[in-house]
Amino acid sequence: MNLNINFKKGNLKKSYTNLVLFVDEKFGSSHLKKYISSSDFAYITDLLKASDKSKKMLIFEVSAKKKIALVSIKKNIKTSEIENLGADFFGRINYGKNTQYTVYPDSLPNNQKNFIGHFLHGLKLKSYEFKKYKTKKDSRIITINVDGSKNKPLAKDVLKFKALEEGTFFARDLVSEPGNVLHPDEYAKRLKSLKKYNLKVNIYDEKKLKKLGMNALLGVGQGSIRGSYLVTLEWKGAKNNSSPLAFIGKGVCFDTGGYSLKPAKFMEDMTYDMAGSAAVVGLMKNLALRKAKINAVGVVGLVENMVSGNAQRPGDIVKSYSGKTIEILNTDAEGRLVLADAITFTEKKFKPKFMIDLATLTGAIIVSLGSEYAGLFSNNEILSKQLIEAGERVDEKLWRMPLHKNFDKLINSKNADMQNINYVGGAGSTTAAQFLQRFILNKTPWAHLDIAGMAFSKYGGALNSGGATGYGVRLLNKLIEDFYE
Repeated sequence: MNLNINFKKGNLKKSYTNLVLFVDEKFGSSHLKKYISSSDFAYITDLLKASDKSKKMLIFEVSAKKKIALVSIKKNIKTSEIENLGADFFGRINYGKNTQYTVYPDSLPNNQKNFIGHFLHGLKLKSYEFKKYKTKKDSRIITINVDGSKNKPLAKDVLKFKALEEGTFFARDLVSEPGNVLHPDEYAKRLKSLKKYNLKVNIYDEKKLKKLGMNALLGVGQGSIRGSYLVTLEWKGAKNNSSPLAFIGKGVCFDTGGYSLKPAKFMEDMTYDMAGSAAVVGLMKNLALRKAKINAVGVVGLVENMVSGNAQRPGDIVKSYSGKTIEILNTDAEGRLVLADAITFTEKKFKPKFMIDLATLTGAIIVSLGSEYAGLFSNNEILSKQLIEAGERVDEKLWRMPLHKNFDKLINSKNADMQNINYVGGAGSTTAAQFLQRFILNKTPWAHLDIAGMAFSKYGGALNSGGATGYGVRLLNKLIEDFYE
């Protein structure tokens, strides 16, 4: 499927086929007579009398070749609600081989800032498909013409939306790739290609990681024939050398669980265990494309958790980059090991203003929050508040979960400084976050986002049609836009 969006100014009454018009929340339609023929106006006015006006959208078939969609706009509508309307519209069109709709922004009942930009943004996010490996290609062409002289998005806003869409789609593409394609070696290669966007990319391979002492990360990947990597992506968009904002992602390209083997059922979904890293990478691409006026660094740990004669065993003890020792009681609690080294490395090397890590870390967070909220754990009240507000604005919601020193006893080890899992039971997501917090050595403001329930959707959501969601890219971009840029 190919989606084309064109901006033009024409004579609407003479040229339109399928049309999208906007009305108020009561479906007041008197202003529409300026934009459509008198016969079409009379027809939809009659249909409106018997229609359910509690709906957000009504689509009328005026003739065999013409439909008119009326989109209801409530007062003080939020930008996330506008985007959801655009996505809803895209999901409700019956597409033929070549389908055209004309969106007419002049019909907006109030002058909502950048309404059309957000409407089209939601539409485009919903249109994403991953059909790279389908042999039968979808040849449909869908054309959306934006026709009129008022309320069109400014060119600079169009560029911002495009950068955000490209960053989100890049993240979705990475998560959607099968494990035999996007293994750590290939992933690192793809990240190297981002240099063309003026991102500074450094790839630390196994030889360099061993020299640095990143044994927690390396231990996870030692059972795979593929390499293990830590990759940093730096964006310098501020005019000064201010401390960067740091984003850290778990990149377990495939997770068998290691010797603590996962059940066979649904193991194929473990290709998305690198979704935290994909969100970080998508965010960094977006920041570079829109030339964000901040300094930022993305750090991702790329490994594959496999079973082999060389794989890590339950009971092994490793020394992390921080110098702290970890007893591995469960090889399926591997993401925290990758993040442990990445967090300490990021804090030490970049001395960031804050650190935010994203990871599909625990099944326990899905038990707690389902697929409506990601879990937020943080040592900083201001950063937590900012993240929650940003999440509400883009409808990528977060729920604050507890951290407390009393949880530490659940991960203290008799044989090492700590163990990688709580075997007493309960508080699985909190003890994982408590574990990560131990690797912050200099009290840097930090937030951990457990996105296990948000990174992948089997049935689709408001702004995606099923599969990888790209959760985190828009959330963190909004955090930067509203509070740090």
